[in-house]
Amino acid sequence: MIRDSGSENGGRNSFRVEVVKTMEQLIQVFALRAICFMEDTGLPFDHAFDGNDLQATHVVGYDGIEPIGTMRIRWFKDFAKIERTAFRKAYRSIPNIKIVANFTFAHIARKGYPVAITHAAPIYARLWRMHFGFRDVPGKPPAEYHGEKYFELMRQLEIPSNAISIDTDTAILFRTEGDWDIPAKYEAL
Repeated sequence: MIRDSGSENGGRNSFRVEVVKTMEQLIQVFALRAICFMEDTGLPFDHAFDGNDLQATHVVGYDGIEPIGTMRIRWFKDFAKIERTAFRKAYRSIPNIKIVANFTFAHIARKGYPVAITHAAPIYARLWRMHFGFRDVPGKPPAEYHGEKYFELMRQLEIPSNAISIDTDTAILFRTEGDWDIPAKYEAL
């Protein structure tokens, strides 16, 4: 979890990001996406939500206790794909998005994935390039989705020395996603 200094009850410096671990958090993610995709952009329900939601890792950003933004991560052989980025209108700023994005990049790298990709419409592709260090995937033309062209973008990640791997201590592999440094409740001490 990443946390800015400040109160838990909201306010200017109470921003935190977490890996979704509870049904309540997953419902919050779905609510954010319903607001941002269905209400704000008019995307149909069956495009805003798909069969990948229950196989993915979700992260959610909070201002105090209020969920304000989310990203979904799907895992492939040599890369992770960031998708379904959604922020409530009042929180759509580069600093807020960067906090959630940097948490997501660190989570992907901690799992040992050297590359993150995303697909973005032209206006958002520019944002991913300028603010998050993504570049176009060579040789891949834009794909059409929802009647709009989407660019495939990628970013190399620095893998930390404590990345989860086959050599990671077994006890750590039993721990909850994203809480690898916190001993589990039933873990032998």
